[in-house]
Amino acid sequence: MIDISRVTDYLYVGSRVGKEHADELKVLNFDLIISMIGQLPPDKIYTLPPFKTLWIKTYDTFLTPISVKKLLAGVEAAYPIIQNKGKVLVFCMEGKRRSVAMAAAILISMGKSVEQATDLLTTARTVADPRRWYIRRQIQAFESYWRKRQLRV
Repeated sequence: MIDISRVTDYLYVGSRVGKEHADELKVLNFDLIISMIGQLPPDKIYTLPPFKTLWIKTYDTFLTPISVKKLLAGVEAAYPIIQNKGKVLVFCMEGKRRSVAMAAAILISMGKSVEQATDLLTTARTVADPRRWYIRRQIQAFESYWRKRQLRV
């Protein structure tokens, strides 16, 4: 069985999805799947229709933090889909940090604060760990970048 959690109507977070989950994911009808796993590309089935998958190679250590640029790449892919009433799934190996950081960035792009995003994620997914210091730091850095960017638009 697939390990995903509904955060909002448009955003889901989960742990690694494999080819054995393809039928379940087809039924759930995601418009975009974002893989945040650095060491493993998504299974080839997720590169074929009906799937649309974005692979953002990331790691989640304090020595290799997720860059704002990578968070922005995910947000730029997810934002128009969400604006058009679509659904996005973000996953990483355990669904605790990398996927949660990306989900927080997506929520920030939709108008949430870091605290609101963190609260939503930890309520929806009990294993979520967005408060780990190096993850939180990157989420805050993204929020700062995003807010400044919005002022320029």
